[in-house]
Amino acid sequence: MTLALTRLAGAEDSERLLVVGPSLGTSVALLWRDCARALSGFEVIGWDLPGHGSGTPAAEPFTVQDIADELTGRVEALAGGRPVAYAGVSFGGAVGFELATRAGSPFETLVCIGAAPRIGEPAMWRERAALVRRAGTPVMVEGSAQRWFAPGFVERAPQVAGALLRALADADQESYALACEALGRYRAGDAVKPVRVLVGEHDVVVSPETADRVLAGCGHLPPAEDPAGVAAVLIEEMRCPTTTA
Repeated sequence: MTLALTRLAGAEDSERLLVVGPSLGTSVALLWRDCARALSGFEVIGWDLPGHGSGTPAAEPFTVQDIADELTGRVEALAGGRPVAYAGVSFGGAVGFELATRAGSPFETLVCIGAAPRIGEPAMWRERAALVRRAGTPVMVEGSAQRWFAPGFVERAPQVAGALLRALADADQESYALACEALGRYRAGDAVKPVRVLVGEHDVVVSPETADRVLAGCGHLPPAEDPAGVAAVLIEEMRCPTTTA
């Protein structure tokens, strides 16, 4: 597997490097672009799931661990001795939990947004994968509009919500199905690095009760719903990394 990486903000000579990951069904550029622009002083690099955004469709099954392996190797080459942080949403957050199990990874700060060590039940993910293989990714748009955003966000920010939902409809259906199956198989191991968990106040996928910090007015995709607010939290976390897992 070779992940597609995209620079969203900053430059190679920025003081710090932040790697950001997407939610299932999203393009990392659309999800993180506005938040990345608010992160002055950081080079922000995003990765896309296979068949999503700029990602090449998957040719075979993959796991959350496979993505963590690929990121670890790629980021070690990109870091150039700089401090490195990671923030991922939902599927990207599951990758963050996996990175936290690896003592030798280059990531000093790990922030998981709208994510948990286990997201949903295996049967639910198998059913969703089967549905998308039959009907394509557009079948997910209506339900995702309800799950992804806080009440009223689609009406307040139709361009942001519409762009994300169009990216979902355009995602490769087999790659989406394989990502569902990857989430169904994933359970995080014991963390050896600290993890900070952020969940939107209105998230219906991951309970806000599991969070270290609740993001007011947000649903499942806070970097798109409140880019400045998420940027402020990330800057705080990256300057003062948490010391407890």
